[in-house]
Amino acid sequence: MTEPLSSPLVHIVDDDDAIRDALSWLFATRRVDTRTWSSGEAFLQAITSETQGCILLDIRMGGISGLEVFERLRQMHSDLPVIFLTGHGDLPLAVNALKQGAADFIEKPFNDNDLVDRVLEVLRSYQASQAERASEDALERRLETLSQREREVLGLALEGRLNKQIAEELNITMRTVEVHRARALEKMQARTLLELARALDPARLREDRGPAGA
Repeated sequence: MTEPLSSPLVHIVDDDDAIRDALSWLFATRRVDTRTWSSGEAFLQAITSETQGCILLDIRMGGISGLEVFERLRQMHSDLPVIFLTGHGDLPLAVNALKQGAADFIEKPFNDNDLVDRVLEVLRSYQASQAERASEDALERRLETLSQREREVLGLALEGRLNKQIAEELNITMRTVEVHRARALEKMQARTLLELARALDPARLREDRGPAGA
C-alpha cells in the first residue's frame, strides 16, 4: 500500500500565466497544495531554509532560466527536489541537469495524470529521505552523550559479547558492565539491545570522538 503524503506542496515556477493556472487547478483536483511563482527571481527571493515541497520548474523563462534557478539552489545547498518542465529542444539540458542532481524532467506536452503521479512519487521519496535524515541526526546526538566507557561496553555488547566477556576484556567487574550497559541503553532511548542493534552498527561506537564523561 502506498504511504500517504504529509502536507504535499508543489512550487510551480513558470513565467506563463496560463500554465501556472492550469497546473494549480490540476494539482488541486488531487488535493495537493501549490504555490506559484511568475519568475525564478521571485521564487529564489521567497524561499528560506524552512521551505518544503517539490519544485516544478520551467527550463526556459524570461529573466533567469530554470537552469540558473537550479544552480542557485545547489549553491544554497537546498535539497528540495526539482522536476524540470522541458520542450523537445531542451532535452540535452534536462539530461545534464539530472546528472547534477535534478529529480526528473517532464517533456511538454505532458499527460496530466502522469505528471501529478510523478510529482507525488518524488515528494514521497523526498519525505522518506527527510524522515530518515531526522532519525539519523537524532541517533547521532544520542551517541554524543555516551561516555567513553559506555561506548566500549555497548560496542562489545552489540558485537555479541556476554557481560562476563566484556568485564574480562575491559578489566572491570560484571556489575560495572551492567551499570554502563543500562545507562547506555537509556541514553540511546532503546528498550533492549536488539532494538538498538537494528539501528546502530557497532563500528560507529569505535570511532574516536573523545569521551562525553567518565
